[in-house]
Amino acid sequence: MVSAQIVKTCLEELTSISKVEFCVQDPSGALFSMTGGAEMTQNDVVASFASSSVDSQIMGNKYLLKIQEEDETVYILTAIGTGDYTLMIAKIAVSELRNLMTAYREKYDRNNFFQNLLLDNLLLVDIHNRARKLHINFAVPRAIILAEIESESDASASDLLASIFTTHNGDYLTEVDENSVIIIKAVENENAYDQVQESAQIAADMLNTEAMLKVRVAYGTIVSDLKNISKSYKEARMAMDVGKIFYAERRVISYNELGIGRLIYQLPSNLCNVFIQEVFGENIPYDLDNETLSTINTFFENNLNVSETSRKLFIHRNTLVYRIEKLQKSTGLDIRVFDDALKFKIALMVMNYLKYLENKDY
Repeated sequence: MVSAQIVKTCLEELTSISKVEFCVQDPSGALFSMTGGAEMTQNDVVASFASSSVDSQIMGNKYLLKIQEEDETVYILTAIGTGDYTLMIAKIAVSELRNLMTAYREKYDRNNFFQNLLLDNLLLVDIHNRARKLHINFAVPRAIILAEIESESDASASDLLASIFTTHNGDYLTEVDENSVIIIKAVENENAYDQVQESAQIAADMLNTEAMLKVRVAYGTIVSDLKNISKSYKEARMAMDVGKIFYAERRVISYNELGIGRLIYQLPSNLCNVFIQEVFGENIPYDLDNETLSTINTFFENNLNVSETSRKLFIHRNTLVYRIEKLQKSTGLDIRVFDDALKFKIALMVMNYLKYLENKDY
């Protein structure tokens, strides 16, 4: 329900234009909100009017009008003044407050609907019925874009994103925890992943530059209707977790781009430990320094090309060869050989996953 302060702000703006003062009371006569120059109508008068069949009533220098929602009287508006001008302004005020309450009700009802939808708390028949009541198109292709905030800021991520992802475009925003914002993005068709990628990148850039937030963004696959939107949310959540473990350098990641990281993420820890023992035996490289890790990663990025890697690292070719041979002595794997390089790459990813699990337990 809309707050008393918001109603007061709305009425004060109307008063500053029309010079008519207002008071809003509930059907029992209890004060809800009022402008500075208004006065309350007696409780018994308000209660009697609220239970009557008429929509408006004149009492001296006051006009009383009902504010209704779904044929139920929720508030009584009193406008101070006489004549047709005051009555016209009072009717405008009733219309404004009714629209305001409808907008707030739909906003929070939609928020509740999407939260339950994402968490699989709704039956299929409820999804159809509530979507229809909230004027949400059921059969629009959509994907979930998940923005996770990794730093604190006074700026509201939801408010910033709401200026771009609007209901007018078929997009909706919601939250399921205090550290993330969920964008339910409508797209043209089920293959419009370029639209989703562009929207995810825009969200990341806006939060990084305008709100100065450290943010990571992930998105799931496009689904054809609302009932499957929780699937896209679960995929986006997995992409977020997998991205943190294996692709930390990326600020935007797609579920469709997780590659081998997706497989490792779903392995049990005991199987991962068996694999590490099988690859390294007793020479597990737990304490690789940053220089060695940078050398290995650059070597892999350049397709095991020694010359290109040494150029990218700004080191002599012999220096690179020395580092690779030193790594071979300590681990038993020569990453210049494709099979050894493949084992080493996967083993490093598995070790990162085990570290993630260990930190998660704490």
